[in-house]
Amino acid sequence: MDRTHRRIAALTGMAGAALLAAGPVMLLRGATGRKQIRTELAAQKIAFPEHGLPPELTPYAGRTVDTGQTAYAYSELIKDHLNHATGGRTYSEISNELMAGGGEDEEKLTELRQTAFMGETLRGSLMSAYQAWHLTTLVMGLGGLLTGLGTALVGTARALTKDN
Repeated sequence: MDRTHRRIAALTGMAGAALLAAGPVMLLRGATGRKQIRTELAAQKIAFPEHGLPPELTPYAGRTVDTGQTAYAYSELIKDHLNHATGGRTYSEISNELMAGGGEDEEKLTELRQTAFMGETLRGSLMSAYQAWHLTTLVMGLGGLLTGLGTALVGTARALTKDN
């Protein structure tokens, strides 16, 4: 084996070893992150009602929120309730109305602003869990890919060493 082939084999083996080290770490970190999301969501004890859900959410009736998908679905339920309660207005829009002088409706607008604030905050928290769930999926997928690629590179390096 000439010097160039030895270098190529060594570099290929080192790259493979680095990927073999990184891949399982990513798989572990993704799985740990997913477990933390499940634990935190379960601690909130959020559950869909058995009845009265919008048609697109009826498959979730009675289910607890413990995954990214159920967190997203529940955030949609909150969105639906908020739109109904606020007439489709956001916290910011209601605050602007209040600051512009709510007049006789000032007390009602203050309560409505509080409702919008709480609903949008809860929805944002659930959307964060949903996004984190997707990130754990990405990290685990990349971890699997790096592990496979590392294995292939280490195998290639060994084959290059044996051939020459």
